[in-house]
Amino acid sequence: MAKPPDINRKTQDGLVQSQYESYPYPERNPADEKTRLIAGSPSNLFELNHYVFGGARDLGKPLRTLVAGGGTGDAAIMLAQHMCNMAVPGKVVHLDLSRPSQAVARDRAQIRDLDNIEFVTGSLLDVADVAPGPWDYIDCCGVLHHLEDPDAGLRALAGQLAPDGGIGVMVYGEYGRTGIYHMQDMLRTIAPAGTMPDADRVEMAKRLASGLPGTAWLVRNGLIHDHVGGGDSGVYDIFLHSRDRAYRVPEIAEFVARAGLRVTTFIEPYRYDPDWLVQDPRIRKRLRDLGPLPRAAFAELFTGNLKKHIFYAVLNDNPVTPPNTDDPDIVPHLLNLSAEDASNALPPGGRITVNADGLKTDMSIPPLSRTIGSLCDGTRSLSEIHEAIREKRSDLNYDAFKRQFDDLYRVMNAINRMALRSPA
Repeated sequence: MAKPPDINRKTQDGLVQSQYESYPYPERNPADEKTRLIAGSPSNLFELNHYVFGGARDLGKPLRTLVAGGGTGDAAIMLAQHMCNMAVPGKVVHLDLSRPSQAVARDRAQIRDLDNIEFVTGSLLDVADVAPGPWDYIDCCGVLHHLEDPDAGLRALAGQLAPDGGIGVMVYGEYGRTGIYHMQDMLRTIAPAGTMPDADRVEMAKRLASGLPGTAWLVRNGLIHDHVGGGDSGVYDIFLHSRDRAYRVPEIAEFVARAGLRVTTFIEPYRYDPDWLVQDPRIRKRLRDLGPLPRAAFAELFTGNLKKHIFYAVLNDNPVTPPNTDDPDIVPHLLNLSAEDASNALPPGGRITVNADGLKTDMSIPPLSRTIGSLCDGTRSLSEIHEAIREKRSDLNYDAFKRQFDDLYRVMNAINRMALRSPA
């Protein structure tokens, strides 16, 4: 993507820091913590346990986590709250350059009475000095794509991981952001950095976005709404950021490999799996023997709507793999969904339709889906869920139950609504 002309690295560093001091991002009101917890990916406790630790992390031992470039605190607050809810010892370190952003995160933590968050001001490039590891888990969401040298940033973080640790990352996706970079180029012409106050530049961006013709790529894309409900900080971040690059799946694979890491999954998995997306069986057959990354690259091209890539990665020599359902003692966890919500949302078998950025995908679920979902409270194992169902279905043996659970799990895991945890 085009870079701002004639701006040296030191000046750009200053512009980036100034942006997040003037426009803390994302815009958050700490008072909202009284009524809701913002939850998502990466860094849901049970999601990261599944993909970083193979579901086998002992949640009774301290968990050391770093949120690198934590901004106004979404990831740090979510993870710290999850740890409190599950009585997981340890701490979450929130690292960021912007003191105003950290002030918002501090206020949010205070309202929640979270005492397991520590705040450190500094750059993730200096992590070895300001927040040294080893870390069991590192979150770096929406940061690396704003660095002058993203490779240096990812290497710095990877170098502070524990041998069995891992990292959750979000970087921008190129195809789904079509139109954003056209806007950035236009704004470098009519509202370049340093030529007018930032408030005026934000106003200019709003005027430009609202006056685009129907032929403009931002309008034709139809998926870009960040600037509509994100306040001035959202407008600045999407259209006026002084550093902004996006990635395709093959570039992510190379990016991660250069840091000595490997991807364990993309989130949500189904959006990177042609078997869920491609209807033509002959095309699916041609793709079946490809590895996960080439298949993910095809899926990205096929749908064209991935605005960001969320993924988990571990060190190359870490052999961990996600858990499976073979063990009757495995515990299923619903992600960002309660058992009651699952029971209400899931039909008693049939099909569900998942809508992601304009893409509708139909998925088949088994007859016992609603019953199984209502029993996935994060405490029951598969065998215990089976026994609970047998109280009303005495004819249902474990193998028959397991087939239905596996059919439901395949869907729920693909849409990132269910993960697995090995028993303690």
